Amino acid sequence: MSAKSTSCGVLLLNPEHDELLLCHATGAAHWDVPKGLGEPGETPREAALRETFEETGLRLVPERLIDLGVFGYRPGKDLHLFATVIERIDPASCVCTSLFCDSHGRMRPEADRFEWTPFERVPQRCARNMTAVLTHKLSLADVVARARAETR
Repeated sequence: MSAKSTSCGVLLLNPEHDELLLCHATGAAHWDVPKGLGEPGETPREAALRETFEETGLRLVPERLIDLGVFGYRPGKDLHLFATVIERIDPASCVCTSLFCDSHGRMRPEADRFEWTPFERVPQRCARNMTAVLTHKLSLADVVARARAETR
């Protein structure tokens, strides 16, 4: 039996509107947070920062990331999440530079659209496992309160 992999990601929060910046997964029905597997020698924080930059173009301040911990995500994968508060940027300014080869042999960005999603709409946007993490294992309202307290 192989060990579980761990995907590292960042919750990009706008506390003024209780929103989460989500990325639309190219070719899929669901939206997601920027996340991905770490590279050899990377810490989870470094992997989360790199993945966020690759999938959104946003450079975050490492010291402003709040470590939310590791969550069970899928049978073979855990999710190590961080959170930070950011300005309510225009989602159209986000750019994904991380590519994959689709079933037709085309190189496509992992994320093709971005949006600020109100917390209450997360279950309609995200896949079941991500929704479970963001709504049952975590409280986005509590994460915002913690982020506000820790970044003052």
